[in-house]
Amino acid sequence: MNNNTENNAKIEVYSGDYCPYCVRAKALLEQRNLPFTEYNVQQDPSLREAMMSRSNGGRSIPQIFINDQHVGGCDELYALDKKGELDAWLSREAA
Repeated sequence: MNNNTENNAKIEVYSGDYCPYCVRAKALLEQRNLPFTEYNVQQDPSLREAMMSRSNGGRSIPQIFINDQHVGGCDELYALDKKGELDAWLSREAA
């Protein structure tokens, strides 16, 4: 696993309060030293519409995007990392 700290990927996490999956997803990104922008859909409900539109109707949180490409939720993020495919996503160009 490559812990690339010079990553320029745009990582966005739509999250909410008291969400254990959100906490786990953000912890993985922080462990990998990957900066991300967090949008809390519970504190600002207008963000939920954008999240659902970008994720093709995804209602659950977190919803994670890397370089404007939809990763999915926490489980999908961990699966990418486990398979060694997260670095490839981080180096992709924005859609």
